[in-house]
Amino acid sequence: MNARDELTAAERDSARSRPQLMTGNHAVAWAAKLARPKVVPVYPITPQTPVLEKITEFAAAGEFDAEIITPESEHSVMAACIPASLAGVRVFTATASQGLLLMHELLHYAAGARAPIVMANINRTVASPWAFWPDQTDSLSQRDTGWIQFYSESAQESLDTTIQSFRIAESVLMPAMVSHDAFYVSHALEPVQVPAQELVDAFLPPYAPPHRLDTEKVESWGNVVTQDMFYRHRQEMEAAMARVPALAEEADRDWARATGRSWGGALESYRCDGARTVIVTMGSMCGTVREAVDAMREAGDAVGLLKVRLFRPLPVAALRARLAGVPEVIVLDRNHSPGAGGVLHRELLGALYGLVDAPRVHGYLAGVGGVNVPPDRISGFVQQARAAEPQPESVWVR
Repeated sequence: MNARDELTAAERDSARSRPQLMTGNHAVAWAAKLARPKVVPVYPITPQTPVLEKITEFAAAGEFDAEIITPESEHSVMAACIPASLAGVRVFTATASQGLLLMHELLHYAAGARAPIVMANINRTVASPWAFWPDQTDSLSQRDTGWIQFYSESAQESLDTTIQSFRIAESVLMPAMVSHDAFYVSHALEPVQVPAQELVDAFLPPYAPPHRLDTEKVESWGNVVTQDMFYRHRQEMEAAMARVPALAEEADRDWARATGRSWGGALESYRCDGARTVIVTMGSMCGTVREAVDAMREAGDAVGLLKVRLFRPLPVAALRARLAGVPEVIVLDRNHSPGAGGVLHRELLGALYGLVDAPRVHGYLAGVGGVNVPPDRISGFVQQARAAEPQPESVWVR
């Protein structure tokens, strides 16, 4: 029996399918279709709009069996998502930038209500001034709302991660956000492998929550509680989040078995073996860093990439394990927290605090507002970091 005969039926279906040329936003819409949500409230906003347009195309063709709702604002979108999820159905939505900020109040409510909504966010600059370029400040500014946060590098990763996020979110009853960069991923065309519906159905069972709004079994959400009850509720949310890194690893392993594609779970290492310097970043910039790493390795310089896919909950144990003993770490942030600098830089410093044999950590604000950071500039950052002492604050670089 050869290796081909040993494939499962789902794997054979996947192997027979052909890649399709599509944008990152259309890949997300395909993922939503394959996940079979029953309610999809969405409000259009640049550069998210093609997600909604593609979903409505599926619905018009009779290929998408869900209630699509287009309320008057993103605040109302999330206000529709929460009760639908609490009624016991799978829910999907998508937004970007100012739309995500308008949802802020209800993002807290969704997490506290333990509603496992999955939302695609297209990372875009936040106003003011007004701009439309890739920048992760919109989603990173929501890091304390209680949402699981994934960041993807490519259209294929966005499709796969969206499907995986439904499984993870529904396992811990916490909402999940999958973000990819505006235009670099959202509107760029790439070959994308679309899995068979039967494969996704086997990977993602129907949503059947233990508690839901049901007139036959009366329960309620959002009541006024005592201090102690609120305290215990937050503890339970933290315990749920603590399970996410392991579930992300498990989902990735199962997905790899079914499709042949693995994204590493919470973190992905690229050419990190024996690396003298490791570059840590998120999103589409990882693709550029790969090019820079390949060039530096070709020149005999031991440099690697550590891609952070799961930002919330931050996989602290995994970060400490991957970076222990590495002499130099460079964090590239496509975001800016005024008064604090790069968000990932700050988070990584906290994660590595007290680590024996910890690396020197340099934080660079690179790509803020969508500024292009080509591979040769990244190679320059490596040399710049090696020649300087790490600074406690993030450094602006161009």
